[in-house]
Amino acid sequence: GTYAVWVGTLVTNINQKIIIIAEEGREDEAITRLARVGYDNVLGYLKGGVESWKNAGKSLNQIKDETPEELASEIAKGANVLDVRKKSENFSEHVENAINEPLDTINSNLSNLDKDTKYHIHCAGGYRSVIFTSILMANGFKSENIVNVLGGFNAIKNSTINVTDYVCPSTM
Repeated sequence: GTYAVWVGTLVTNINQKIIIIAEEGREDEAITRLARVGYDNVLGYLKGGVESWKNAGKSLNQIKDETPEELASEIAKGANVLDVRKKSENFSEHVENAINEPLDTINSNLSNLDKDTKYHIHCAGGYRSVIFTSILMANGFKSENIVNVLGGFNAIKNSTINVTDYVCPSTM
């Protein structure tokens, strides 16, 4: 998919040393995809992936997930909804009162977010929001303040959550 593109967008130092953590058997593919976009400093990979890490008794942070129905309940209490889709996606349709902080600008806009505020984070389907939440956690945001919305905006639209009327992004 878009793995290498996102690495190129988010890992700004082309000489960054990288250790791969992937599903067993996917390590070589991950290394090849990185090399194709110029990231040649892969030091190696974690044999056995995350399971081997857990089996060794190492600590592991986990992202808390919620359904759109759970998010609807939180919105009724004044939740902060963070939409990490591109500006044009957010422009065309979004959760009412959501904050738009696109994933591709996280490195320059991280200071826009408060580490002590709880955020309910979504993208279109769930890929970008997981990356976003991981970056927040790596930058000192508390895991209890970060919640990933399962299914993203695609699932939110099919729930009771109020979203804005659709506007064609070409009018932006």
